[in-house]
Amino acid sequence: MKKIQTDFDPRFWAGKRSGLQLIEIFFQFNELDVSKERLSNMMNYAVKRNSWIHEDHAVIFQFHQSMRSLIRAGYLMMLKERKWTVDTRPEKISPWVLGLLSEKEYRNPLLVFRKAFREYTLKEFDYFMSGIVYFSMGTYENLPERNIVMPYIHTMKMLDAAHLILQRRREKETADINSG
Repeated sequence: MKKIQTDFDPRFWAGKRSGLQLIEIFFQFNELDVSKERLSNMMNYAVKRNSWIHEDHAVIFQFHQSMRSLIRAGYLMMLKERKWTVDTRPEKISPWVLGLLSEKEYRNPLLVFRKAFREYTLKEFDYFMSGIVYFSMGTYENLPERNIVMPYIHTMKMLDAAHLILQRRREKETADINSG
């Protein structure tokens, strides 16, 4: 008898969608500030002993899957290297606008993805997301065995960079419509 193996890996990022389309879909269902706050809350509860997140578990799971999709979208974009995301304006950028991004990363948000995937693989980001979901949803004696701070910082920066790329795309489309 032939052994049938079921693949439960989500297909949010698979198919004929570009990284940019996946980022658009992510931000249709998730706002930037809410996503950053939820990720921060999950991280805080993941490193606290004897406490767990009081948010609906279905919402946490949906957010986990959405973040996996966003991380994969960034990976796809990094592989294709779009040049139009670079901001070449010479003016000084306000620290309030930068968020966690450096000025160089703000000018070229793809640098965020390149740096993140130079340091960690997709599998390691999946492990990080799964870990903070697991440890934030219950009380455990043990804390995560790996350093989860750096993947957390990279993930927060990816949220900022992805939102910035999408915002610049919209500005470009608006400018093209107005000039054409």
